[in-house]
Amino acid sequence: MHLSTHNWMRAEPLEVTLRRIRKYGYESIEISGEPEQYEVGETRRLLKEHGIRCWGAVTLTLGERNLAAKDEGQRARSVDYVKSVITMVSELEGEIVTLVPATVGKVVPDATEEEEWGWVVEATRECFAHAQKRGVRIAIEPLNRFETYLFNRCAQALALADAVGPECGVCLDAYHLNMEESNVHDAIRLAGKRLYDFHVADNNRFAAGLGHIDWPKIVGTLREIGYDGALTNEFVAPVDRTPAAIYPEMVERNPVDISPEQLKFIQDHGSSLLTEEFYDGQMRITSETLLPLIR
Repeated sequence: MHLSTHNWMRAEPLEVTLRRIRKYGYESIEISGEPEQYEVGETRRLLKEHGIRCWGAVTLTLGERNLAAKDEGQRARSVDYVKSVITMVSELEGEIVTLVPATVGKVVPDATEEEEWGWVVEATRECFAHAQKRGVRIAIEPLNRFETYLFNRCAQALALADAVGPECGVCLDAYHLNMEESNVHDAIRLAGKRLYDFHVADNNRFAAGLGHIDWPKIVGTLREIGYDGALTNEFVAPVDRTPAAIYPEMVERNPVDISPEQLKFIQDHGSSLLTEEFYDGQMRITSETLLPLIR
């Protein structure tokens, strides 16, 4: 196992992120799923310069992106988007695309269970076929019920993976597992060899180590199933706007350039633009919690 991180949680130049994570012992990055933001040649240069490899990317399934959409054109555009993320990862010599099939924040279905299942299976199969051609693995990620109605548990993600093909896998996230599974460790065991990626944040979605999740036991269970991939940092710090705030200086008051879509995505996760000092601290704490367990 090795330590990785997402970078969508704070809008900052990739070079700043790479410099930050390198000093804390991260080996790779799971890059934000917005291919238009990353010129491949320059991104590869930066990764090489800082000694960080691309582990993969996560689909930012927001707005109209939805593989289970009722509208055929919307599904087709969503497939094209996922394919573009897969292509980016391939060109950056990455291994994994973490796929969230339905729109994040959409909690009401548009059709019957049977109709949506048919649509999402067909669309995911098309994405998977492209991934196989590009040498990239697909990992279906379930989210908690307040972020999506479609896939909340490991067993559900595995059902889609099974419908797509035996080489399609799953990604699990400790934060979502803690909310949705009756037994977190049994869910990891259920994934078994189909577990291709593992995201980390504590039960309160702060950095690993700032909540009640038993990280030694989590890592032990991952070792038990033979998992040897990334532990990908994905804290989404909740913002406290009351006098009870633990971190009163965590919100960035003078933000760098960020698109309205990215800002909405972060805010829809109950967070906000974070100051560099706070963000840096969360990266450090995750590293201090997990690196001793995986070395």
